Amino acid sequence: MSASATSPPTNPDPLLLPLANEDFALEFRVVARGGMRRGIRLERAFWISLKRMAESRKCTIGMLIDEIAGTQAQNGNLTSAIRVACIRGQAEENVTLSKLASTRTINAILVACPSPAFALTSSKKILTFNVPFQQLVKRQLPSGPNDDARHDLKLALDLNVADIFARLDLDGDTPVTSGFVIGAGERQYRGQLSAVRAPVIEPELLIAFVFG
Repeated sequence: MSASATSPPTNPDPLLLPLANEDFALEFRVVARGGMRRGIRLERAFWISLKRMAESRKCTIGMLIDEIAGTQAQNGNLTSAIRVACIRGQAEENVTLSKLASTRTINAILVACPSPAFALTSSKKILTFNVPFQQLVKRQLPSGPNDDARHDLKLALDLNVADIFARLDLDGDTPVTSGFVIGAGERQYRGQLSAVRAPVIEPELLIAFVFG
């Protein structure tokens, strides 16, 4: 009998965040706007969504609900309209964030940076870099790679990449500084870099800015 036939099935990674009991609890609040008071009962998650929507639009929850009520007057079910508005608002925000959190944005950041910089994966692979970094490599490693041979460039960091990610998870506002060595063949160049987490979900990336 094969090992695969006897071993218990492994649990796949969850697709959604686990739901807590308080997520289903209804909260009653009185929302006042323009002399009108509305008593509304919604799940806590929708009140949180309304608060975030109001903060991003620089308005009050009452102003949002008043607008929802005005556009859905014929519906008659205000709580349902609020839930739909929250879901649509969250979906629109996700689309906007998806456009921003992309490798195209990382490329744009690197292009805009006047100093040598590159994007580094969690496996220490240089995903992309800017022209100043390319010029640095060619200047310091004359026999180094060109655009068509980036895989020949070897990179070593003084700090473990996993440790850099862990530090940034604890304090994402503070860049992590590390020494590094790049090499091509027998030639090597040592420098310093400052790393921040790239604003993307996948793949996990660092943006490294070379200095000194």
